[in-house]
Amino acid sequence: MFTTYLVVTLLTSTVNGLAATANFIGHEYPKSQADKLRVPRSWMRPLGTLLAAGALGLLAGFAVPVLGTLAAAGLVLYFLGALCTHLRVRDYQLAPWAVFFCLPAAALVVNLAYHGSW
Repeated sequence: MFTTYLVVTLLTSTVNGLAATANFIGHEYPKSQADKLRVPRSWMRPLGTLLAAGALGLLAGFAVPVLGTLAAAGLVLYFLGALCTHLRVRDYQLAPWAVFFCLPAAALVVNLAYHGSW
C-alpha cells in the first residue's frame, strides 16, 4: 500500500508542480486556456500559486499526513472549480481536465486509505 501511496502522491505533486510552473512563466497553454475560458490572464499567477501550494502540500504530507490530505482535498476542489468554469463557457472538451482532476482525487483516496480517516 505504501508504494501506491508514494507513486500516486509523487505523480500528482509533479504534474501540479509543472502546471504551476507553466502558469508562473507565462507558457502559452495556460494563456490560451484562460482566453478560451474567459478567465483574466491576471489570475494566472494566483491560480499557479494554488497549484504550487497543493503540490508542496502533498509532499509535506509525507511528514505530516493531515497536510497531504488537506492538499489533495484542496486540489480536488480547485479542479471542481475548473470544471464549473469549463461548463460556464460551454467547453465540453474535458479530457485534459479529467486527467488533472483524477490525479488529486486518487491521491486523496490513497492518502485516506493509507493513513486512515481522521
